[in-house]
Amino acid sequence: MTGFVELDQVSLKYNEDIDSLALYKTNISVARGEFVAVVGPSGCGKSTLMKVVTGLWPVTAGHITVAGLPVTGPLNFVGMAFQNSSLLPWRTTLDNVMLPLEIVEPHASRLRKERTAYEARACDMLALVGLKGFESKFPWQLSGGMQQRTQLCRALIHEPSLLMLDEPFAALDMFTREELWLVLQNLWITRRPTVILVTHDLREAAFLADRVLVMSARPGRIILDRTVTTLRPRTLNDTYSPESVELVHELREHISAARPRAA
Repeated sequence: MTGFVELDQVSLKYNEDIDSLALYKTNISVARGEFVAVVGPSGCGKSTLMKVVTGLWPVTAGHITVAGLPVTGPLNFVGMAFQNSSLLPWRTTLDNVMLPLEIVEPHASRLRKERTAYEARACDMLALVGLKGFESKFPWQLSGGMQQRTQLCRALIHEPSLLMLDEPFAALDMFTREELWLVLQNLWITRRPTVILVTHDLREAAFLADRVLVMSARPGRIILDRTVTTLRPRTLNDTYSPESVELVHELREHISAARPRAA
């Protein structure tokens, strides 16, 4: 069955130098509404994978389809969140969340007439992630965790079919990170977008994902596709269950084996 996101024998070379080969014959299939995490050694091409799926970088070989259509340029139905906050410092929390609605159609054409309804939607989403009462605050008035919550709301406000997350919690302390795992799980259960999460945190991958893909060292390709069987909703205590611990150890062993060795 064809997935919502399909990579078929995808390779990417940044230039003619063989060392610039970032992806090599990568095959991935992600079903609609599925949550997939991608892990692997540093420099294996995880972030490059994000760029080619969203159409920000053309592939050298192979084919990519999203929602049944070939990816030939940047996609406008994708929400994205990154490790470092990309909130605009001169906009309030509410205005930052509203930003995609000013850009992405059909919302941009409707925003002037339906602003009250859109603002209510944004406020409801902020309340869902625990930011009720912070709508008028600026980014510098928010903690790192609050900024990441705001980024998640902004990534989802225009109801994207695909949510791409590139190490969104990596810069946060462990307790804030775990708190946001629960927030993201709740957002996913509530809205069910298709999600691809790139992370170095194996517990995070095991807690959030339906499946975890392990990439090889550069040039990146998928060397393990592991289903997570823990039922949702998951609790933080589930990350210490024998099943979860075994999965994390298995992922770590494959990543360790895939890491390039020093000459």
